[in-house]
Amino acid sequence: MTDSPVIVLWGEDPFLLRTEARELLGDVRPREVDASEWVPGGTGDLATPSLFGEARALLITDAGSLPEEGRDEVLRYARSPSPDATLVLLVEVGPRAKGPPAALARALPKEVEVRRVAVERRELPAWVRARARRRGLPASPAGASALVETLGEDPAILDQAVEQIAAAFPKEGLTPETIGAQFRGFGERRVWELSDLAFGRDVRGALRTLAALLDAREEPLVILGGLAARLRDLLRVRALPERMAPAEAARAAGLRFDWQVRRYRDQARRFSEGELAGLHEHVNEADRLLKQGSPGDVVLAKLLVRIAGAPDVARTAGRG
Repeated sequence: MTDSPVIVLWGEDPFLLRTEARELLGDVRPREVDASEWVPGGTGDLATPSLFGEARALLITDAGSLPEEGRDEVLRYARSPSPDATLVLLVEVGPRAKGPPAALARALPKEVEVRRVAVERRELPAWVRARARRRGLPASPAGASALVETLGEDPAILDQAVEQIAAAFPKEGLTPETIGAQFRGFGERRVWELSDLAFGRDVRGALRTLAALLDAREEPLVILGGLAARLRDLLRVRALPERMAPAEAARAAGLRFDWQVRRYRDQARRFSEGELAGLHEHVNEADRLLKQGSPGDVVLAKLLVRIAGAPDVARTAGRG
């Protein structure tokens, strides 16, 4: 449990933000409110003493998107918070952000704790071992490094993988051998990473990942299938109301996790509705060319630069 009555956690990764919030609150179960669902009086429960003396907490997700009236109410509460309650604000930011949104950061009282939540690439193996220790799972440094190399750098995926190893190999623990046994089909994960890069409009990163997949002899049609599946997911998520809570939207879109909704919403916003729908035609054309025997590296590279929208790179790929 944190000693601060009001704390702002900011960072790029929604999974890390939620994990940090859970660890801060310990056994206290907060009332959770998404900023898009804010209603006036949301902090009222914190200011009202509990009849039974139990600890109270309010967790506001996507707090950087609070409407003006919500932000003003939260700031008023932060200036005079209840010492027996905890208010946690989760603020998701872009990769270049130096802190929470300026409108929020400038108005925060100096007593409010503001903390960045992130795990750098070089820190990931140590973070994986820490997640294993929380589950009582042995984890060697080589095993943690092998997991990152195999599944990539997404903390949510890595945490799920530790859970899988704990269930499948509780005594052996996290080792290169158990990772190899559990995740032989890691090509699916790399295709997922490729989709993230492509629809995140990181064309150079996507092309590097494509080259690694093809070097590992991943089937071009399997790669195309992963890109097509991501496109369908983005279209389903985009069709849902923005104010729909992530957990509800995940169920409606057929996704397993609410953090996928947040990520896919962010990716979908990078495209106009027409652009996103028009990519279906390019995917179908790539499918036709691959089945006719066209080189996978050329066909998929052209598709990636169309998705990412980088015309200079597209011309280079076209000459390849």
